[in-house]
Amino acid sequence: MQTRDDIFNTLRDALVELFELEPERISLESNLYQDLEIDSIDAVDLIDHIKRQTGKKIAAEEFKSVRTVSDVVDAVYRLVQPAA
Repeated sequence: MQTRDDIFNTLRDALVELFELEPERISLESNLYQDLEIDSIDAVDLIDHIKRQTGKKIAAEEFKSVRTVSDVVDAVYRLVQPAA
């Protein structure tokens, strides 16, 4: 089972690798679009990367509501948790 910290670390590594961001710029409070300058095409790449890592796809509708790194961590956390 992945913790939120595990997901954040994996996500931070992905943002550094995919978008050449400095790791110190990425925090849970970072806004994807304003602070990290991720555009809609980058968001699609990020969704695809998450799918490859987890084997599960985040619904585009759900991803539309994410604004911060923390929002993405929460969405992935819900995705990877077994159904209760």
